[in-house]
Amino acid sequence: MKHDKSTRLEVIKMIVTSQELATQDELLRELAKAGFPLTQATLSRDLRKLGITKGLNDEQRYVYLMPGQRRYQRVSDTHMTVHNINRMGVVSVKFTGNLCVVKTPPGHAAHVAYDIDHAELPEVVGTIAGDDTIFIALTEGADRRLLLDHISELVPRVQLTVHAD
Repeated sequence: MKHDKSTRLEVIKMIVTSQELATQDELLRELAKAGFPLTQATLSRDLRKLGITKGLNDEQRYVYLMPGQRRYQRVSDTHMTVHNINRMGVVSVKFTGNLCVVKTPPGHAAHVAYDIDHAELPEVVGTIAGDDTIFIALTEGADRRLLLDHISELVPRVQLTVHAD
């Protein structure tokens, strides 16, 4: 199964935020386990693009860290799947006219939007995703409550704060 670059970058973020890895070899092994075999050169480019650096952990070992990683919490289940990455949650939903604005945790909008697009919801014309924001174009007269129900089914850990126009 071939994955796109944005999915690979999300997997790298999840691995780095959930494990304390000290070398590129360790990171390459974890990526291969997750279905992303890479070359060292590609991994180096991805690390630079994501701004991942090394920093001291509590045991004074240098490990890979995301920029501003203090806002992320390490999780005990370190073997996240691509499916789990797609289900990180929704923080808020706002409607205005035929537009729905969905906020997600940083780095997760693309995967939530992908799930929304591929669910072929009757209320949705299409989506545009950034890092933590999704714009959903709604059909004329779309039922907002029904859309919220569908999003809740797609993203099980929804923490909706809904604002109407």
